[in-house]
Amino acid sequence: AGSRAIQEASKRAGVKRLIVIGGAGSLYTAENQQLVDTEGFPAEIKPGALAARDYLNILKEEKELDWAFFSPAIEMHPGITTGRTGKYRLGKNHPVVDENNVSKLSAEDVAVVLIDEAQHPKHHQQRFTAAY
Repeated sequence: AGSRAIQEASKRAGVKRLIVIGGAGSLYTAENQQLVDTEGFPAEIKPGALAARDYLNILKEEKELDWAFFSPAIEMHPGITTGRTGKYRLGKNHPVVDENNVSKLSAEDVAVVLIDEAQHPKHHQQRFTAAY
């Protein structure tokens, strides 16, 4: 309800661009199964992941706003890097992984991704993701 309220308020306020930060749970595995539906998905974050997926599905129907839905990397925690690198790779519906099949990004570089998208929009009415 809160996300829908922000979406509607953005339209009423004349906001043209809405960037939503969701979660990685709605990204797809190589077998085209959403991560949140896989065996072993952490139970403690599943309700939030399901809510983010549900809102992404609602947002896909939005035609007035120029929206983008950001699904961060699977791993995002302190110690991933020594901070901001400014280097990342983009993806759409599947996790971006490194040579070890790991999807990770520091919180500092999540901020860089979002600022880059705000200043130089590349994703219009679609989801995107990023990782090293």
